[in-house]
Amino acid sequence: MIGIIADDTTGANDIGIMYRNYGCRVKVYNFDALLEDIEDCDVLILDTDSRLDTEEIAQYKVNIATRKLMNQDCSMYFNKTCSVFRGNIGLELDTMLQVLEADFCPIVLAYPENGRTTVNGMHYVNGVLLSETAFNNDPVHPMKQSNLVEILLRQTVEKVGHIDLDVVRKGSIVLSRVLAERKKTCVYCIIDAVTDDDLKIIAKAIETEKYIGGSAGIAKALAEYAPKSSGSENVVAFNDSKGTLIISGSLTPQTKAQVSYLIDRNINYFELSSEKMLEAGNFDSLKNTVALKAIDLLSTGKDVLIFASNNAYDVEQTKNIGKKMGLNELQISKRVSSVLSDLTRYIADETELSRLVVAGGDTSGAVCKALDIKGNYILDEIQPGVPSARAIGRNLLIVLKSGSFGKENFLFEAADMLKQYRSGAIT
Repeated sequence: MIGIIADDTTGANDIGIMYRNYGCRVKVYNFDALLEDIEDCDVLILDTDSRLDTEEIAQYKVNIATRKLMNQDCSMYFNKTCSVFRGNIGLELDTMLQVLEADFCPIVLAYPENGRTTVNGMHYVNGVLLSETAFNNDPVHPMKQSNLVEILLRQTVEKVGHIDLDVVRKGSIVLSRVLAERKKTCVYCIIDAVTDDDLKIIAKAIETEKYIGGSAGIAKALAEYAPKSSGSENVVAFNDSKGTLIISGSLTPQTKAQVSYLIDRNINYFELSSEKMLEAGNFDSLKNTVALKAIDLLSTGKDVLIFASNNAYDVEQTKNIGKKMGLNELQISKRVSSVLSDLTRYIADETELSRLVVAGGDTSGAVCKALDIKGNYILDEIQPGVPSARAIGRNLLIVLKSGSFGKENFLFEAADMLKQYRSGAIT
């Protein structure tokens, strides 16, 4: 079994689909959930949802999660990070390293399918230096640097090395030799990659390593070497005709375009303003207006979109209102996610909802907690890095999308895929 720790819900599913595409049985669990029915599981992923946590809480979660994976005697341990290194990166890598009693960890952040590449240790998103992208203005983890070695050095006391693209392209045998040398001089080693072929070379060189870190891109290449079980399929039918609920709390340009795409196609939608999202006492108002209307629409088979206002003016207003309330940007983000998750829970309970799409990693984590979802079975890939899934703990089909992933039509395609399961059974 391969054991993976991911620091947010969408990331857990992102890496999970890489293994599922190669025939592995993949299950994702919240880090504190009781692990059940994992005898025929090939890849076990624990979601710590710790990207926005304090260092103390993040360290605690990763410590517990790593020990749970060690109890399964995994053949490989993977620390799945954000593909642009946001979060408690150094702390979580260090914690897992110490619990595993490992002494080396190669790290590959490149994810070409989703525009992430690394050259000379510098990280790019769709050809643009990380520090010059929208991630520079991330409200919680602004990425002001592009050099991955420097970013990690600021978060760990361990030595950090680097292997450049020229070495990678000399092949896996040469790369293995250079890695053996790096093990003498550093604990973490950032490895360049630009293409899927680069990742295949790296995967061949590191597939026997005990501990690996990075994004889902390298997992796609490593999946070729992963164990595959012959366990029986878990078949469940979803034959109701209710609509799909789509929730968006992400402010990324990608999700903003996806929301606009749905609105342009006349989906029934509710845009929640700053005042409604932040001011105390407004939930009852939202429940009696937005939620009740959504319930009626979903019950008659209509899809419904509910999203936090994402225009520039309202985003700025949200920050201003939050500051007046004494909230920092992290607290504002959590308050927005809380309102959206409370609405989702109320609607799901009233409709016995069976299909749900959520955009935004923070929002996805909050919604899963509100719905008492303990994890999920990975099903099918919708677009690169984003799968459909069946919830554990609730009879629900779900899609949990990172804010920065997906083409303009992603939310439309996600809702459509969940409807395809209506007429038959899924595994």
